[in-house]
Amino acid sequence: MPVLAASEIERVFREQYGRAVSVLVRRFGDIELAEEAVQDAFVVATDRWPVTGLPASPTGWIITTARNRAIDVLRREASRADRYPQADPDAADDEAAGVALDAPDASDALDALDAGEEGAVGDDRLRLIFTCCHPALGAAAQVALTLRLLGGLSTAEIARAFLVPDVTMAQRLVRAKGKIRDAGIPYRVPGAADLPGRIRAVLAVVYLIFNEGHTASSGQRLTREDLCAEAIRLGRQLADLLPAEPEVMGLLALMLLVDARRAARSGPGGELVLLAHQDRGRWDRALVAEGQAIVRRCLARGQPGPYQLQAAINAVHAGAASAATTDWRQIVQLYDQLLSLEPSPVVALNRAVALAEVGGPAAALAIVDALELSGYYYLFHAVRADLLRRVGRDAEAADAYTAAIAATDNARERDFLRRRRAALTGARREESTPS
Repeated sequence: MPVLAASEIERVFREQYGRAVSVLVRRFGDIELAEEAVQDAFVVATDRWPVTGLPASPTGWIITTARNRAIDVLRREASRADRYPQADPDAADDEAAGVALDAPDASDALDALDAGEEGAVGDDRLRLIFTCCHPALGAAAQVALTLRLLGGLSTAEIARAFLVPDVTMAQRLVRAKGKIRDAGIPYRVPGAADLPGRIRAVLAVVYLIFNEGHTASSGQRLTREDLCAEAIRLGRQLADLLPAEPEVMGLLALMLLVDARRAARSGPGGELVLLAHQDRGRWDRALVAEGQAIVRRCLARGQPGPYQLQAAINAVHAGAASAATTDWRQIVQLYDQLLSLEPSPVVALNRAVALAEVGGPAAALAIVDALELSGYYYLFHAVRADLLRRVGRDAEAADAYTAAIAATDNARERDFLRRRRAALTGARREESTPS
């Protein structure tokens, strides 16, 4: 009897949820129907795959099963005649796709489905992003909805990215999907004249997908390679679509330079390794070279933007042979420019980290203590804990580490923070022990 771990089904969900939703949205023109059908398909997979084993084409199985579910729903609803016209008229019908709708686990049908959809995957996902980033929706709702549908992130994961309670984010998602449905917002990549009004939100979506991949907000793994790869793939597609847009190129460079360090961010046991202690010989030099080349092209245009400046900061890190030779003064100057364009407390926090290397931890701590970033943002507490440790305020540093541990659901981050806190408390015990 086949034995399939639940983690394998979760892997398929993480990697293929966005693809399946985007394909069904194109077929039926209804985001809510597509999302519910894909979720139902994964419920069926959870029951069936541990018994039958993983299908030859898990993605094809999910898409076919979800499409069957969507068709069943439409057949049951009295409004079926009104809803079918919303589907993409250019989509191939079921018979043309060669899919046996009553046999989703038939390998020949799955292969036919997969081959039929593969060529449209990129456009499908971009269409979904641009649909969710319609100006009729609020900026926060645009980004949150796309993360939910395309990235497969849970409501809780998205809420943490926005530093808001889960209930607040759930309400935003419901309202956003309802507005798309009620306003009849089309599922398509907009024309050239409409792109400038949406590109900022689209870039924010791609960057947040990458951030969730770079450091997963929950779970046992530090990173989610599938999300990093998907964000970079989308970034490359956007660069092909808008090669003259500096911020598109800046985001692509930023992701490449950050992802180049991925192999060095974890130790042999999966533990978190900070930038200062990474083995730079493990950095992906091909990605570094590509990212730095894009940064140079962006700088030559003389139209700086937030993503370009962040890419430039990471290019400085990438160009240093060691942590000790990093040009921190240049990094602080770049953060000054970034803060003038994007005056947010998160940018100010990152600038303070760089300032600590130039002006000392006390100067950086004064800035951090003035920021309004407590609560959901664990990095605020982690940075503050490190600065307190460096100025010798160990008891306060231990409390800050405790707050950081409580604010993250990533097991690797928690382990790292606990080790830092334990080192502090251990040192204090040694100091208080009579000789």
